Amino acid sequence: MADITRRLGWRHLRGAPTAHIRHHRGGKLLHDGPGLSFWFRALTAALSEVPVDDRELAMTFHARTSDFQDVSVQATVTYRISDPAVAATRLDFSIDPDTGAWRGSPLEQLGTLLTETAQQHALDVLARTSLSAALVDGVTDVRERIAGGLAREPRLPATGIEVVAVRVMALRPEPEVERALRTPAREQIQQEADRATYERRAVAVERERAIAENELASQIELARREEQLVDQRGTNARREAEEHAAADAVRAEAEAARTVRLAEAEATRSVRLARAEAEGAREVGEARAQAQAAWLRVHGEVDVATLHALTGTRLAENLPRIDSVTVSPDVLTGLLARLGTQEQA
Repeated sequence: MADITRRLGWRHLRGAPTAHIRHHRGGKLLHDGPGLSFWFRALTAALSEVPVDDRELAMTFHARTSDFQDVSVQATVTYRISDPAVAATRLDFSIDPDTGAWRGSPLEQLGTLLTETAQQHALDVLARTSLSAALVDGVTDVRERIAGGLAREPRLPATGIEVVAVRVMALRPEPEVERALRTPAREQIQQEADRATYERRAVAVERERAIAENELASQIELARREEQLVDQRGTNARREAEEHAAADAVRAEAEAARTVRLAEAEATRSVRLARAEAEGAREVGEARAQAQAAWLRVHGEVDVATLHALTGTRLAENLPRIDSVTVSPDVLTGLLARLGTQEQA
């Protein structure tokens, strides 16, 4: 929309680069082109604004196939106004000199023209196509037919309209028919899924069987190795016992030899000791005999009184402690008589 401002009874228009402005005054064309900016008087000016940019027109319509099935078509037509002067003379693109807004609805008229033209060609091609074929190749056929029909439509160039591109996004049947059409494919997909599931289960069972066989083989191998281990342990134990027995025999033999040597040494030492003791005893006996003989010889040469004195001395030495001595008259009389006898002698 053009930007219009007021200044002291005059109007200033500033257009966009994508809008073609036409300014008439008194039937004469004063300004013509996109992106214009000029002053004008509202009472004498006739203004029109024609968009020259590419525009998208989305359309949705229903059609019927050759087997009497309803389908909906979603398409988009890209167009532009290639000849603004012609379009301004065929459609009402005049704008209000005060607000810059269109007085009519030219774009709606263009949309109606393009939609009805495209729908006519789409209905024509779908009416000769079955539903299954339309769902398979209908999008391409409808797009080509609409593009060709719009290119051959004489009213569009006469209006200054150029179709840039045609796109068909979807071609769908009614929801019930679509569900019915999906059922066989879903069943087939389900069958494929079931077959894949069964195959996966079969593979899983086969793998489980292989795993069980591997486990059994592992257990058998383990048992065999355990048997070998037991045999080896028995052999090792027997060998160890034999080694211990041989070591014990050697040790016993060594102990016996040592005992014999010790016994022989002890016997030799005992013999030597016995000989030494016998020699000592003999020498002691001889010495005692000689001492006894000397003692007897000495005592034989000493008188009786000396012997009595020595006897008393020895007796006194060997007697226990005497606290008191009681001498009877008889004993005293005998001792005095003996002493008197010795003095006389």
